[in-house]
Amino acid sequence: MSYLDNIRTFTRVYDLGSMSAAARDQRISAAVASSRIAQLESHLGVRLFQRTTRRLRPTEQGRLFYEGALKVIEALDAAEGAVTQITGTPRGALFVAAPLGVGRRFIAPAVPEFKAAYPEIDVRLRLSDRKIDLTAEGLDIALFLGVPEDSTLKLKKIADCPRLLCAAPEYIARHGAPADGAALVADGHACLNLRFPGAPEFRWTLQTPDGPKRFDVTGPFESDDGDVLTEWALAGHGIVLKPIFEVATYLEEGRLLPVAEATPPLPVQLGFLYAHRRLQDPKARLFIDFMAERIAAQLPR
Repeated sequence: MSYLDNIRTFTRVYDLGSMSAAARDQRISAAVASSRIAQLESHLGVRLFQRTTRRLRPTEQGRLFYEGALKVIEALDAAEGAVTQITGTPRGALFVAAPLGVGRRFIAPAVPEFKAAYPEIDVRLRLSDRKIDLTAEGLDIALFLGVPEDSTLKLKKIADCPRLLCAAPEYIARHGAPADGAALVADGHACLNLRFPGAPEFRWTLQTPDGPKRFDVTGPFESDDGDVLTEWALAGHGIVLKPIFEVATYLEEGRLLPVAEATPPLPVQLGFLYAHRRLQDPKARLFIDFMAERIAAQLPR
């Protein structure tokens, strides 16, 4: 194993705070990861981590070495990217995350086409509706659907996506259609919530004449999979908050109907999140451009 392998493993252990997590991220065993850190510490003559039963904590020397190690890795990645541009053969693994629904709808079907166009690039796709941390989870790119937060990450926007509240005709026949957010809460409507640890959607933020306002909504059904919520809404179990593009077909067919139209949800943005340095990697640029073009073509006008 090379000195550079040891440095890469060290930065992942530092980022993730765990030897086993870094080993999984790098597709190596925990024993190999531990050996690499031990070799690096032996070479430097210092301890890089304080080891406890629960986690690893970087020492002061470890923190200093991390700053320099990142610069080395970024410089090497940039150099490899420059060579790749000249040779025209990008290669290696690309770790991509996406929400479940849009990942299944837009990304997964296009991955084989991307692989056919760039056979030396391996796409590792992870789908989840929970909030992800690109750095901590060792991801290169994430398809993002939401309201951007202040962050050091960059966003390549594909489209602004309006959202709406909707329910099946069967639900409306039984419970009525709320005119706005106030009626939604006052009449105790069954709201279908996307919930997982750390989920922000415990309240629905709707646009009112006085500006955006949060409404405390409740309901007997919740899931960490947005497509499950859509199926429940279609079955008449409650009201769901969705980007229009996700339910456009059901709206056209009359299987879902808009409700509370006087106070629509705030729109969200669809795009790709990435660390600024990732665009030095031709693999990331190619994937983002390839997928953005295909996603934009599929969104309803």
